Amino acid sequence: MSLRARVVWVSVVLLLGALLALPSFFSAEQQAENAFIPDGGINLGLDLQGGIHWLLRIDSPTRVRQEMDQIGRSIQGFLSDEQLPAAELQINAENQLELRADPATLARVRGYLDDENLDIEDRGESLLIEVSSVRYKQIISLGVAQALDVLRRRIDSLGVSEPVIAPQGDERILVQMPGNVNPAQAASILAKTTFLEFKIVEDAAANEALLGDRYPGGLPEDREIVVVRNADGGVSEALLVPGRAELTGSMLVDSRLSFDRRNRPIVTFEWDSEGTRIFREFTGNHIGDRLAAIIDGEVVTAPVIQSRIGRRGQIEGNFTQQEAADLSVRLRSGALPVPLEIEEERAVGPALGRDSIERGIMSILVAGLVVVLFMILYYRTAGVLANLVLGLNLVLILGVMGLVQATLTLPGMAGLVLTVGMAVDANVIIFERIREELRGGKSSRNAIQIGFKRSRLTILDANVTTLLTALVLFQFGSGPIKGFAVTLSVGILSSVFCALVVTRLLIDLMSERGIQAVKI
Repeated sequence: MSLRARVVWVSVVLLLGALLALPSFFSAEQQAENAFIPDGGINLGLDLQGGIHWLLRIDSPTRVRQEMDQIGRSIQGFLSDEQLPAAELQINAENQLELRADPATLARVRGYLDDENLDIEDRGESLLIEVSSVRYKQIISLGVAQALDVLRRRIDSLGVSEPVIAPQGDERILVQMPGNVNPAQAASILAKTTFLEFKIVEDAAANEALLGDRYPGGLPEDREIVVVRNADGGVSEALLVPGRAELTGSMLVDSRLSFDRRNRPIVTFEWDSEGTRIFREFTGNHIGDRLAAIIDGEVVTAPVIQSRIGRRGQIEGNFTQQEAADLSVRLRSGALPVPLEIEEERAVGPALGRDSIERGIMSILVAGLVVVLFMILYYRTAGVLANLVLGLNLVLILGVMGLVQATLTLPGMAGLVLTVGMAVDANVIIFERIREELRGGKSSRNAIQIGFKRSRLTILDANVTTLLTALVLFQFGSGPIKGFAVTLSVGILSSVFCALVVTRLLIDLMSERGIQAVKI
């Protein structure tokens, strides 16, 4: 590629980075008032701009009572399926289920419940059933997972950027929402219930436009289009379904991760008595058709009905164990919301954010000044070039983070400081390689060419290992750790680009004009 072409495309990249970085230096109000400033920019985390901090506790007694209700419905379904005499079931104040029936029926029920992790006391004419410690931990853990899933989708609907939603201990959930969030509006999400629907798929196409084209006169009466999204959020399929659901989550009593005979992960679910009757008749009439499970208007799965399904059914697919577990939680969360209580609520004021930003900026300036002075004193003309590239590197980092609207936290600012120190490492490697070639008697042009060529793999190898570490932190970390990982990852990619492309371009430009940039 010619020198002029390199100048053009590198200039375009740097100017675009500067344009994308511009909104980060202005508030949302200033962006709205000035048409020349594009919208967007970097979002600030809770520790920099304030927001809402919640510590939520799951309502354990209610959660246990819900589980006992489900066990009671399961027993009633068993009695109905086995055509056994009706029994009397009652839940007492201690959330214990008392079952009264004849001895033969009690014996059958006890055998049915043997593998359910329940503590069962035989009182002659009745059974006193309560959850064991093992099952208690399971249902509380499942309840927390269910609440986390519901909260994530509800908080996302508020438009909150990079919220922290994570389990805190066994029965608590930590929620942090940065920004100017209305506490009353945010608290209302706790009262909402995820809405689950089951609808038959009447038609399908690759996207909404193609499906709509099949009905030039408009969709059939009482029909709507719902979409299936892939992992990236794009539309992978559009489905035509009835406007009215045949079944809703109010009739679903359970959904769990299980395994088939080949030990492949599947999702099993269970209806109450009314849901069983409707679902048995409905699936019997639609064998071979697809059934869409829709949560809050989003298609979770749309499998083909293989046979008539009664009280219990299963969803098969190419699931990983984690995917099947996540799907079971989502199905269950639509039908069985977990009561949550706000145990702790506090507002984090913006004053902390201003102080942190000022200290962070000061640390970046001090670190940058030290690096600038060292490079000038040690590498002279080449050091000046490295410092110029360092400034362009910071602009490019801010631009990329503004493009993806990343959230900058206090650890993220530490990542910027670290990037300032690491950014010149690649230039140091390049300059030392060039020095070696000059000592060996090479001309300036040859020394530059060989120096960049021999240092490229070293630079890539050193930065790829750090990048992999940052990606691991992003994948398994949360909150501030992710913020640090994002800043570090963007900084590494930008630093490598600036060192191998921008620095080389500037040195070539100076050499072209007879300036001895390699006098190091």
